[in-house]
Amino acid sequence: MSEQSTDLRETVRRRYAAAAVQVTEGGTACCGPLAVEVDDTFGSTLYAADERDILPAEAVAASLGCGNPTAVAELNDGDRVLDLGSGGGIDVLLSARRVGPTGRAFGLDMTEEMLALALANQRKAGATNVEFLKGTIEAIPLPANTIDVVISNCVINLSTDKPAVFAETFRVLKPGGRIGVSDVVADDTLTPEQRAERGDYVGCIAGALSFAEYRQGLEAAGFTGISITPTHAVADGMHSAIVRATKPNAPDDATNATAEPAAACCG
Repeated sequence: MSEQSTDLRETVRRRYAAAAVQVTEGGTACCGPLAVEVDDTFGSTLYAADERDILPAEAVAASLGCGNPTAVAELNDGDRVLDLGSGGGIDVLLSARRVGPTGRAFGLDMTEEMLALALANQRKAGATNVEFLKGTIEAIPLPANTIDVVISNCVINLSTDKPAVFAETFRVLKPGGRIGVSDVVADDTLTPEQRAERGDYVGCIAGALSFAEYRQGLEAAGFTGISITPTHAVADGMHSAIVRATKPNAPDDATNATAEPAAACCG
């Protein structure tokens, strides 16, 4: 990793560590923990009231995403779900309720403070089908072909190695697995320099891919059925978008051309 990439990752880590500390130690408002300050294009207001009401107030207060991936990820009973950059755990806890006791929801985050907040929220919610992992989204600490659905909420744009994120996501998904991601995406006409003029890296703007770049990155990793649908503007020419894609099913072993004929020894 280059020195610039390392510096950017550390800047992102410090920003989200500070957000977690604000929620846990920054005092409380009249009716709950002090929420991280965001405008109406980011944060917990993008979730329905009935979703916010069933979660610990601290999980809602720590929400910094640009969408609600659990609303579009088509989660089913028994699914194994992974949230990339899980923060205070809002999307993990919502996913855990949707996949039921036979499913499992994993949250991955690199920030100790956010993980501590997420674990506290898990205890408050009484969620037993949840597991939080420490690590980076460029090197997911899970085996290959073990996850049904990968979700993420405005985190992939923060990575300094997005091809690695797409490749790792593809690796951990089962054949036929899918992604349902909320992320910031730029108009194809905007150069990287123009994106940086509209907001900084840690604010989820400067590091955003364009629509074409996002599609190309997913295709290069092996994904098919890709759709990128903008939902609302977050800056001039920058959009929150829902990204969906699928890992193709493995070819049928019966049609594998390298398979040896049955009873080859005898005819």
